[in-house]
Amino acid sequence: MSMKEDIYYLRLANEAAIEAKNSGNTPFGAILVSSDGEVLLTQGNIEITEHDCTGHAESTLMRRASKKYPKEFLWDCTLYTTFEPCAMCCGAIYWGNVGRVVYGTTEKRLLELTGDDEQNPTFDLPCRDIFSKGQKEIDVVGPFPEFEKESVEPHIGFWNKSC
Repeated sequence: MSMKEDIYYLRLANEAAIEAKNSGNTPFGAILVSSDGEVLLTQGNIEITEHDCTGHAESTLMRRASKKYPKEFLWDCTLYTTFEPCAMCCGAIYWGNVGRVVYGTTEKRLLELTGDDEQNPTFDLPCRDIFSKGQKEIDVVGPFPEFEKESVEPHIGFWNKSC
């Protein structure tokens, strides 16, 4: 995929983040895209409304995807996410067998946004570091500085710290 296509899909993931926020959840979104560019699944965070601490967009999307598609198919798919996946979500992506991850903004930047907000005790742990410890090579693309303003927008005023 080209950078232009990646940003297009990141914007779709950001729409899911905005929808999650409007539903009372934390503002994160993810989508799963097939190798031919079809959006297969869209997911926002559900952790607040579902009372599920594992209800991150990426991990929830992977639970859904693993029930719907075989691992061989998922390897050729791309998971787009507004922010770099956390350690938990990296595990779900890894075990779900998605072969490519594209994220808009870093986990480090997220930590700057959320501060010490107890809703999101963020790790400063790059997903590339996590995936590099595994037995398969997951292609990771990101961050996209040209997308950061858009990905940050739903977070403004959400966390206990000013953005």
